[in-house]
Amino acid sequence: MKKITQTAGRASLGGFAPDFAHFNDDILFGEDRNITGIDHKTRCIITVVAPVSSGIIDSSLSYHLQNAKNAGVTRKEIAAILTHTAFYAGCPKAWGAFNQAKEIWAPETEAHDAKAAHAASMIFPIGAPNNAYEKYFIGNSYLAPVSMSQVDISNVTFEPKCRNNWHIHHAASGVGQILICVGGRGYYQEWGKEAVEMNPGDVINIPAGVKHWHGAAPDSWFSHLAVEVPGENISSEWLEAVDESVYAVLK
Repeated sequence: MKKITQTAGRASLGGFAPDFAHFNDDILFGEDRNITGIDHKTRCIITVVAPVSSGIIDSSLSYHLQNAKNAGVTRKEIAAILTHTAFYAGCPKAWGAFNQAKEIWAPETEAHDAKAAHAASMIFPIGAPNNAYEKYFIGNSYLAPVSMSQVDISNVTFEPKCRNNWHIHHAASGVGQILICVGGRGYYQEWGKEAVEMNPGDVINIPAGVKHWHGAAPDSWFSHLAVEVPGENISSEWLEAVDESVYAVLK
């Protein structure tokens, strides 16, 4: 665990209250916060719950909430933490903490709302995080199998700016892959050619052996059905990430 250090006490009160500055910087942050009995995220959660339980919902709580977010506490987690705390500390205290937490987790809330709106625009589900292939993507993607017999079809969803690496579908016979846009706006590009914008209803036929990538536009969620065309000796070769200069020209 990375050692936690603090100099705020000496910077603000070193000349006026040097003993307090010492206790804050060297004891609280220098010793207590570096005890190895609990991890940093758990410690941040406790440090949020303690002042809320005491009715302390001033700017110091905002500081501790921000620390909790920086430690990896998600919007869903902080909502559950404060809801649980409300039953023991009282709803008025939780209300004050919720108002601050909403501000601190606002970007995450906006992203969550945008994802929900995108999901509502489609007849196919977004599915689960595409963890099995995340190393081949820039940004977060999601995968929802639609058909796993006769022809494999999956709904692949990309958050804004997410795209997969350049890759090639190989097959001894067969014609590669078909993409059908079912939501949002994205791009498909073959090596050596201009990117093609994709909107709902657009269809891309990808021959076997063609180097390409596809993903979301910078300002939009994007979903397409990926139809795997049956063939023999089918495989996918994952290559380098799409260079930022290539993607940056897209709007």
